[in-house]
Order: sequence, then structure tokens, then C-alpha cells
Amino acid sequence: MANESLLEFPCRFPIKVMGRAHADLETEIVALVREHAPDLTDSDVRTRQSGKGNYLAITLTVNATSREQLDAIYLALNAHERVVMTL
Repeated sequence: MANESLLEFPCRFPIKVMGRAHADLETEIVALVREHAPDLTDSDVRTRQSGKGNYLAITLTVNATSREQLDAIYLALNAHERVVMTL
């Protein structure tokens, strides 16, 4: 029972990433997610800079096919040196 997911796959799933602002951060995050979700389009990505410009919030809505795919995406994102938090 503990391994059962509340999600039904496939589904659209938003992933939120907060990272330290850097000129290439969005490009790097999108490329990293596309390794696991190659059908991610530019319209699936939204970015917003923090008030002081120190951080960048990126929301990527992926076509999730499995829990394993989502786990792999989160592991890759959390391993990125500029990523502070993922939701």
C-alpha cells in the first residue's frame, strides 16, 4: 500500500524549481528535464525572477509517464549545483 501512487499516469505534472540566478540556469534546467521528458516544449516552461533578482523560479509542466520518471527528474534537479529547492 505504501508504494501506491495517488497519481494516475500518464498525466501533466508541474515541477517547480528555485535556483540561484544565473544567465544559463533556465537553459540548463530545461535541458536536464528534457533528458527525462523529451517532449517538454518551451510553452511548458514558465520563469519568474525574485524581487531582488537573486533567485529564479522555474515551473516545468511535464507529461509524466511514471513515478520512476518523476523520481529521476527530481534526483537530477536536486543534484544541480544552483538548485536550492524543488517542489
